[in-house]
Amino acid sequence: MSIETKISDCMLCVWDCGIKAHVENGRLIKVEGLPEHPVTKGYICPRGEALPDYVYSASRLTKPLLREKGRLQKVSWDVALEYCAEKLNDIKKKHGARAMAVFCGSVGVENTEVATFARRFKGAFGTPNLLSVENICYRARILARQLTFGRYPVDDPEYARCIILWAHNPDGARGMVGELIRKKLEKGDTELIVVNPKRISLAEKAYHLPIRPGTDAALGLAMLNVIINEDLYDKDFVDNFTVGFAELVEHVQQYTPEWAQEVTWLPAADIKNVARIFAQAKPSCIIQGINSLDQHRNGLQNSRLLSILQAVTGNFAVPGGWVEGPRIPLANLSLKDQEDPFGAKDYPIFSNLWGRKAPYGIAPLFPQAVLEGKPYPIRACIVTAANPVVSFPAAQRFKEAFASLDFLAVIDPFLTETAEIADVVLPACTFLEKGGLSYVYGIVHGEPYAMIHSKVIEPVGDSWPDWKIWSELGRRLGLGKYFPWHNDEEVVDAFLQPGELKDKLKANPIGAYFGEKQYYIYKNQKLRTPSGKVELYSQTLKDHGYDPLPVYLEPAQSPLNTPELYHRFPLILISGERAQEYTHTQQRQVPVLRNSNPEPLAEIHPVTATQYGLMDGSMAQIETKNGKIKMRVRTTKKMTPGVVSVPHGWSNANVNLLVDMDVFDPITAYPDFNTVLCSVAPA
Repeated sequence: MSIETKISDCMLCVWDCGIKAHVENGRLIKVEGLPEHPVTKGYICPRGEALPDYVYSASRLTKPLLREKGRLQKVSWDVALEYCAEKLNDIKKKHGARAMAVFCGSVGVENTEVATFARRFKGAFGTPNLLSVENICYRARILARQLTFGRYPVDDPEYARCIILWAHNPDGARGMVGELIRKKLEKGDTELIVVNPKRISLAEKAYHLPIRPGTDAALGLAMLNVIINEDLYDKDFVDNFTVGFAELVEHVQQYTPEWAQEVTWLPAADIKNVARIFAQAKPSCIIQGINSLDQHRNGLQNSRLLSILQAVTGNFAVPGGWVEGPRIPLANLSLKDQEDPFGAKDYPIFSNLWGRKAPYGIAPLFPQAVLEGKPYPIRACIVTAANPVVSFPAAQRFKEAFASLDFLAVIDPFLTETAEIADVVLPACTFLEKGGLSYVYGIVHGEPYAMIHSKVIEPVGDSWPDWKIWSELGRRLGLGKYFPWHNDEEVVDAFLQPGELKDKLKANPIGAYFGEKQYYIYKNQKLRTPSGKVELYSQTLKDHGYDPLPVYLEPAQSPLNTPELYHRFPLILISGERAQEYTHTQQRQVPVLRNSNPEPLAEIHPVTATQYGLMDGSMAQIETKNGKIKMRVRTTKKMTPGVVSVPHGWSNANVNLLVDMDVFDPITAYPDFNTVLCSVAPA
């Protein structure tokens, strides 16, 4: 039989790259990038190339599992779903519907079907409690930009003459952007600034600022001081399209480059230089780290600060700055909640900004709800597309909470660490084994582009699409009227309203644009802020008791904030640097990827390593006030002395065992856990 090539897209991460999947005798044998795709243009990362090994991994779940006599045993779908329905009905009768929570992870952020059906099921069941990875990742920046611009613009670097990679390494997380920047550098039509404690590869051709971790707001405020005091701001834009500039001018006077030098470890001269370059290049574009600035006690204000830098320099809604595309016209398949999720009253802006209600409860409060019954008991949970016992801070407390539930079900293609403690595990298809809809490009690429995601192969084993799992469980709970769909095509049709877009997507397997980038929108219409303009000074934040302008706050743990702790733990631990082989906790069961990146490595400057009796390749014990883990050391002069960088997502050396959730951003409830104090010693 000849080899068949199918056009689809890769959903292993949020970027959803276009792919060509080669299938022989019904089996996926090879995956390549799709050059015809107008957004990703043929880019493919090692994860995408390894998709055949991922799909056919020996670790794939092929049958439902039910815990019997303490062990997970293979059972039929009927047995597994009937057991789930019985347990959920029992908990609903005893404690009410809100005692059940649905936990949706990273895959659910980029997979429309996964996220939507999780939300629909919780609404049909009657619980308001949808918990999400967005409680520690990405939504804080969305909220910060909405507070400033009334919308969520994203970076548009293709036409930028200056790019700042701020706490971001695209080579590990966003490869096509890394390629774009290199091409621009080769042409000589852009200047690159890298703000990062590590000298990443792209920093070799950049103005590199090796900042002290957690002090980004000090740098940003000092840059504003220079831009304003040297009249480098865009006067026309500021005068006509913003509010609060006078307050901003007064506010930043205290944040001089000389002050910031003491805080950030960066020379005042460098701070002045990068401020001038950024303000004068026109257009300029900040590309922010995925969540590196959010996981801070001042995380939302960190993102607000970057928004203000873009705004005062006139780099909002212009080619090469930050820009937004139109929203895709999809049917809303969610069901209205009868009450707010837990935590909504404590974090009102995160939960409801100007009537825009977030669908999420506050996930960091989940252990408290389970273990302490506050604000009320959570006794059951269904986890989908997530592995929270590894991926959330205070990992041991999360694991204790999940283990103490009356009922835990996990929907996943693999037996994750969370699934290992579940009562029921339901095997989900991978994205290649089902059809669906992809439109994440408009959210993260700034491109108003969508495609119907094509099914490439039949489901492996007895795995099911997520929509089918939720639907069949709903039917067994007497909720069948909410789940009338019976195949992938019907689900896609439910999302797409009849009209031009539906016709275009149906006709073109590569996808289609559903609009254009919205440049200079502020000239023709009011923004969706209360003032109708860009809000440098946020009255909304002030009305809720928060700082209306960004201020600098030291990390919760730091040499300055906790000197006694610093005496015990004299190094700064950062975590979360991406690797092309893995998405968070995923893909480590794929041999070709594991061979490329076989173990977690703690990166330390050689001088720091020698100071504590370590050398390249030796095993180290990394300790914080919360715990200890062991990890092999990789010494590199690219790391700032005094800093230890540890990857996340490794269950056998889980950095989240070292961090806690003692300090929260008061606006978003994001824990301050990405910059903590640690010690290292030979293991």
